[in-house]
Amino acid sequence: MRLEDLRPTPGSKHRAKRVGRGHGSGHGGHESGRGTKGQNSRSGGGVRPGFEGGQTPVWMRFPKRGFRNFNRVDYACVNLDTLESRFSSADEVTLERLRELNVVKGRVGCLKILGRGELTKPLTVRAKRFTREAKRKIEEAGGRAEAV
Repeated sequence: MRLEDLRPTPGSKHRAKRVGRGHGSGHGGHESGRGTKGQNSRSGGGVRPGFEGGQTPVWMRFPKRGFRNFNRVDYACVNLDTLESRFSSADEVTLERLRELNVVKGRVGCLKILGRGELTKPLTVRAKRFTREAKRKIEEAGGRAEAV
């Protein structure tokens, strides 16, 4: 059996119903299988998903859960392999500098350095937080990890 030999089982498929093609077809005339009058008989008729006929819909009846913590601090997380590729030796790494290089985007208030990758050049990294591994690798490369 080949892919082009595949056919639907006989009787499982049929032609689409052709409506509006005369009374003799059984689906003709001005109604064409849509019934008489009403919203669904018109072209473009029907209601949007979730509409319940003017009754307050279920998504409005149920209480909303949770809250957004307005004291939340969003961190921009940057790995060491990114610093390795974007900065040269003895550079200073800050959140502002990372924004200039388009490494960090959006509304983030603090910088956190993560330990993925290797660092071969000495960098002065100023960030709010460091992982233990990141701090160790920065200092082994001859750089400084300064918490601001």
